[in-house]
Amino acid sequence: MSGGSHRPEAGREHRSTGRRPVAHMHAPSWLRPLVLLVAVASVGGCTWVHMAPGANAVQVSAAAPTGCEKRGEVEVGVKHSIAFIERNDLRVREELETLARNEAPPLGADTIHPLGEPSRGSQRFAAWRCAR
Repeated sequence: MSGGSHRPEAGREHRSTGRRPVAHMHAPSWLRPLVLLVAVASVGGCTWVHMAPGANAVQVSAAAPTGCEKRGEVEVGVKHSIAFIERNDLRVREELETLARNEAPPLGADTIHPLGEPSRGSQRFAAWRCAR
């Protein structure tokens, strides 16, 4: 051995520490995008929108209710895709409905109904106050 630093062989203990050297492994370059894709896909099942106080009393109607006073319209939106991956359509619809229900109480509304289908994570709803 000449005057350079001592590098122990794999599997043999180092003289000064008495420990075996740790071999560092590097992941293949294709693994990082795959891990990212799996992480993003697993987040797709999560619900990010939560019901605001008072919104649980808001009814959702398939069509404009009769005998009710229209209080306004709201447009709500959520992310419909993450990193070029489309989110579950049912989850997007549920989150849009929850957001619209959250907007109803400040308008004095107790019923909402969709004015159309969701489009790219956005949807419009009419808000109504109905005598119950």
